Amino acid sequence: MPLRAIGLRLRAPIFSNPLNVVSLVLIGAFAVCAVFAPLLAPYDPLAQALGTRLESPSAAHWLGSDQLGRDIASRLIHGARISLVIGVVVVASAGLFGTFIGLVAGYAAGLLDEALMRLTEVFLAFPPLILAMAIAGALGPSLTNAIIAIAAVTWAVYARLARGQILSLRHREFVEAARAIGASRGRILALHLLPNAIAPLVVQASFDMGSAIVSAAGLSFIGFGAQPPTPEWGVMISEGRNFISTQSWLSLFPGLAILLAVGAFNLLGDGLRDLFDPRLGRSG
Repeated sequence: MPLRAIGLRLRAPIFSNPLNVVSLVLIGAFAVCAVFAPLLAPYDPLAQALGTRLESPSAAHWLGSDQLGRDIASRLIHGARISLVIGVVVVASAGLFGTFIGLVAGYAAGLLDEALMRLTEVFLAFPPLILAMAIAGALGPSLTNAIIAIAAVTWAVYARLARGQILSLRHREFVEAARAIGASRGRILALHLLPNAIAPLVVQASFDMGSAIVSAAGLSFIGFGAQPPTPEWGVMISEGRNFISTQSWLSLFPGLAILLAVGAFNLLGDGLRDLFDPRLGRSG
């Protein structure tokens, strides 16, 4: 079944919407910072210089320096690498696992579907950040454990989305035709159902990139995620909160970085949703 028939049917090129262009430019800028961080950062993000501590933004330190004299711009650039890796790992792991569960549940139906969906609802019943805090606290404070915790509370959304798509497609003519010619269940799922169910999963993945960055920063802020001196944006905000009234740039700039990154991925998700689903498109 061609993808254009049901699943990845685009209304217009993604660049036709100015907001999509802005989101892609911002995401591209963060990606460049992540890939070329050692080349772009003017200083070592971990190098301390107590003689220049708490300097305001200047030609020497574009965004100022922190309480240990570390260059904030360099730490932000290296932090982009950490945040994007967190988003990619969380979305990839949670998306693959959740989609697999949803495919199996939607196609198998019956008792297996009921059991998998009840398990999914258990994870959906808790506020995601609270559950992530509990898991990260149980595993111990570290960036790796924070990623595991965020992925553990994210997969259920993909499971529900994938199951809903499969339930709407499993009795379509092209699936019945595949069964009639003797295609195996695995082949039907991989080659016929999944490609036509992928659009809402891609949109969800874009939104979850931003959510993962915020969640990781939140866990790091309260001490459950990345630990100092890691140049992670949540850690930087946490370290700067004691100086918020006098040296506001310590927390302001990493906060703006999170705002721009999350906003870019959310704008991209909105654009992809409009492109994939004509019923949600803007008039005109």
